[in-house]
Order: sequence, then C-alpha cells, then structure tokens
Amino acid sequence: MQEITGLELSPKKVEYLKFLYKKGGMVRTTDISSQLKVDPSTSTKTIGELAHAGYVEHIPYRGVRLTEEGHAYAEFLVNRHNILSLMLSHYGLSAEGACQEVSRFESFVSRSAIETICGSMGHPTVGVCGEIRHTLCGIP
Repeated sequence: MQEITGLELSPKKVEYLKFLYKKGGMVRTTDISSQLKVDPSTSTKTIGELAHAGYVEHIPYRGVRLTEEGHAYAEFLVNRHNILSLMLSHYGLSAEGACQEVSRFESFVSRSAIETICGSMGHPTVGVCGEIRHTLCGIP
C-alpha cells in the first residue's frame, strides 16, 4: 500500500470514497449516482478509474466496495473532513456551516497539514461531523 499524502485524488473522487466508506459493504452504482447527483455513465467511468487505481472493487450487476487500500484512504478522508470541520467550528462557524465550508476545500489539504492541525488541537477524538481516529493524525 502506498503512503497517503491526501492529494492523490480529485475532489469528486474523494466524495465517492467517502460515500462508500460511510455506506460500508457493497453499494449499488445507481445509489452512488443518485447520492452524488451524477449521470450513471459518469459514475461508472469514475468507479472504473478508482478500480484501476486499486481503491475499489467493482462487481458488475452487484455493486462497488472499497478495497483494503480504499478503506484506509477513505478513513483518512473522513477524518480529514472531521478535523478541518472542528477547526473551523473553533473559529465561530456553526457545525453545519463548518461542514459545508470544509467540503469546498478539503481535497487540497495534505496529510502532513492534517497531522499538524490535529496535534495543535490536542488530538481530539470527536469533531462536529463525527469521530476522529488518533491513528490517522499521527498517534499510534
């Protein structure tokens, strides 16, 4: 498994992995298209690219699921979102506002920056959007 920098994927592909992570298990491609508000052909193409990169397994007529590498990456993505949302909430944004704002830029924040931010906040375990895992912000 290659080292996660947090900058490997486009913002749209980040949304795919986060969605699959939150759903868990096998997810139908039609559910992905519907949730992410994209045309089924677009989701099929993106899923193919994610499968080629080793992040998902696509089983025709059954659905899509994260590979081990995809699961680890998606877990980082969700934690990155939660850490950044918590940081913005500390500066006065509501939980909902922080979550929405972070969704606009999170794909451009590196793992090393997240580890630094997480450390400066005392390695929190709960953010405004959910749990934060310490192993993903530099603590074993």
